[in-house]
Amino acid sequence: MVKVLMEDDADLGVLSGKTVAIMGYGAQGNAQANCLKDSGVTVVIGETEILGGKKNPSWEKAKADGFEVLPIDKAAEKADIIHVLLPDEVQASVYEGQIKAHMSEGKSLCFSHGFNIAFKAIVPPKNVNVIMVAPKSPGTEERKRFLEGFGVPGLIAVHQDATGNARDIVLAMAKGCGLTRAGVLECTFEQEVYEDLFGEQAVLCGGLSELIKAGFETLVEAGYPPEMAYFECLHEMKLIVDLVYEGGLSYMWHVVSNTAEYGGLSRGKKIITPEVRANMKQMLKDVESGKFAKEWIEEYKKGLPNMKKLREEAANHPIEKVGKEIRELFKKK
Repeated sequence: MVKVLMEDDADLGVLSGKTVAIMGYGAQGNAQANCLKDSGVTVVIGETEILGGKKNPSWEKAKADGFEVLPIDKAAEKADIIHVLLPDEVQASVYEGQIKAHMSEGKSLCFSHGFNIAFKAIVPPKNVNVIMVAPKSPGTEERKRFLEGFGVPGLIAVHQDATGNARDIVLAMAKGCGLTRAGVLECTFEQEVYEDLFGEQAVLCGGLSELIKAGFETLVEAGYPPEMAYFECLHEMKLIVDLVYEGGLSYMWHVVSNTAEYGGLSRGKKIITPEVRANMKQMLKDVESGKFAKEWIEEYKKGLPNMKKLREEAANHPIEKVGKEIRELFKKK
């Protein structure tokens, strides 16, 4: 079993005297920067001041939160640890144009997702550390749990150890973000990104959304009211997921009715058929080979034509219209 690393396995003092530059002040940048600052770490923010001719809201937010905010190249120059929390699709170009020149010997290049290192879109020099600290949570939940005195679990990885203490540095980063309070697992960049992309596509985002829509469509096409179909196939999903999160699948089966348990256990495999499993295996192969990564980067470079089409189709699905109307009814007046 993989060892779970906790508070005593990390020394926050490793970051003493070092400056961490958080590149990007989105959800993860905001959460990690504030957690590190609260842990006594010196943090600066690297951002773009002007976007589309207007003040960048992220720049303004970081300033309002009390951080020193600098252009990305200036933040990279100042930092000992450069923590890149920009979207995957822009990291490589930002690295080449604004960060690469400041990757001097002994610095650490840090990520929260292995995408650009695993697929070699970014190739750092050999004389710097390349590390990863990856909270297994959205930024909002990460910050919330930190403020409650606990944390969310996370992953750490060392891809390149130029200084001999890269592992100590990334463990200290994890501790500063509160991750070692909950527990941290050690992995490789490749393991993190392959599992993450597969999970998003096959289960958490792609698989789940298609399952919800398919169930909704089946009921509506059979003549059942869309509002009832929404409750049954989408609204109650959260209630079930909360049970699974709290105590695993066994706990969920224990809490639901005997009828629901028998129906689910006896019929679930009719949905996840051998064909579905074969499709999952192919999706994983496409991730591991880099086929998906190449497709996604090309899509971004072309201006996201396919993604825009898919977004529009998803937004116009009947379940979205029905859901919006129902959620309005439940809003506090």
